[in-house]
Amino acid sequence: MNKIIAHIRLMRPANIVTAVADIMAGFAASGALIRVFQWHDGHWLTPHIVPLLWLCLSTVGLYGGGVVFNDVFDAKLDKVERPERPIPRGLATVSSAGTLAVLLLLLGVVAAWQVSFTSALIALAIAGLAVLYDAWGKHQLVFGPVNMGLCRGGNLLLGVSAIPSRIIDVWYIALIPIIYIAAITMISRGEVHGGNRKALQGGLYMYAFIILSIFALALAVREAWWEVIPFIVLLAYFNFPPLVQALRQQKPHLIGKAVKAGVLSLIVLNASLATTFANWAYGILVLMLLPFSIWLARRFAVT
Repeated sequence: MNKIIAHIRLMRPANIVTAVADIMAGFAASGALIRVFQWHDGHWLTPHIVPLLWLCLSTVGLYGGGVVFNDVFDAKLDKVERPERPIPRGLATVSSAGTLAVLLLLLGVVAAWQVSFTSALIALAIAGLAVLYDAWGKHQLVFGPVNMGLCRGGNLLLGVSAIPSRIIDVWYIALIPIIYIAAITMISRGEVHGGNRKALQGGLYMYAFIILSIFALALAVREAWWEVIPFIVLLAYFNFPPLVQALRQQKPHLIGKAVKAGVLSLIVLNASLATTFANWAYGILVLMLLPFSIWLARRFAVT
């Protein structure tokens, strides 16, 4: 049982919930949500619920496989820097973790294939980018944050692929999670040893840019743009206080808290986007994933 729990821990369950939020936000941007709630001949038409479920399963596999591979490639380094992780503790082996990672990535691609060929291609690209990041990208000063951001941007577009033709119309929304994740990745560079003031400042500016971008997007695409305001205020509330505290003292545990807040706030970010393209009620539905993710974060490591 300990080994099973250890392999679940490798998957970062709390983070996987944030990936599901990506899919739900992308689903709203695709316009598929409108088709779900259509009344015809005395019953609701729900043809797009099944694709949504397949895409959620796909992102569970893709995200889970990506983060498990992270620990596989970091096995030697973790013996020194992260001895509490499952592989250094002997609760999982490089072989067992690698097998799990491959199976999860395959699940992600196969599940996406059930929706469309376009979805499968996006899932395959995400899987490739995740492995690239784990093996090489995260060690690159500039490309590393961009690499990780591309994984998240692709995941958002995976949700949009519920209606493949919509990707051409709303592809630009992928830039929002790309920049946001790049900010988190920059901030996390001091998580082990502390310091890195410039990276923390860069993350602060990028967070501010993201909030302004979502507000501008809401103004452009929605008449009831004010519905987005509570969500972006909540996003700022979650991120800025821990980041400012980390910037002041630059201690590893404070930086870790800022990173954790950024990861969990991905759900708030997606709730903001969902509200922008749908309505506040759907945004609340996405936001309801947050308590579940926080509950999981108390039991499983986020970073």
